[in-house]
Amino acid sequence: EVDAIIDRSGSTVFAEIQGYIDCCIKLSGMPDLTLSFVNPRLFDDVSFHPCARFKRWESERILSFIPPDGNFRLMSYHIGSQSLVAIPIYVRHTISFGGSGGGRIDITVGPKQTVGRTVDSVVLEIPMPKAVLSVGATGTQGRVSFDPTTKVLLWDVGRIDPTRLPTLKGNIFLQPGSPAIESNPAINVQFTINQLAVSGLKVNRL
Repeated sequence: EVDAIIDRSGSTVFAEIQGYIDCCIKLSGMPDLTLSFVNPRLFDDVSFHPCARFKRWESERILSFIPPDGNFRLMSYHIGSQSLVAIPIYVRHTISFGGSGGGRIDITVGPKQTVGRTVDSVVLEIPMPKAVLSVGATGTQGRVSFDPTTKVLLWDVGRIDPTRLPTLKGNIFLQPGSPAIESNPAINVQFTINQLAVSGLKVNRL
């Protein structure tokens, strides 16, 4: 899971990664396993299942453990260096509240540094200012909805096709007599990319 803040120019202001390693063990006996990483110094913080030997991790950065049967979470980790986090998706947006009683919204979302992987389950959530009465916008794909109570514009994009990038365009309607809105809302983006480690973390040997 990548948590990041991106400014209007596309530069990363803040980024961190929360990850985990889940196991499904179906082995006979009590095998003694070791797991090593190519770049274990990426980890800022870690927590382990009780079966892991923490002392060996501290001294050698090798994860040694006798796994229990079935499913369990071997390790949870945190990576917080923004220089190592390559954000795999971008959002180009123009949101304006100028004009008589309304404004415009224009958003395009696309993949970036995905190594050919598909970007799935893309959802954009935009909390609008209280002065916004409604949003009349349509997307080239997915579902668009605006909640007049919470003032949240939700665009459920789904899967991104790199050959035809999803675009959202429409009008923003403001309450009559509302004061000028000077700041743009933040855009919260959720997405899923299978089999892609944006942290750069790699397993050396198991």
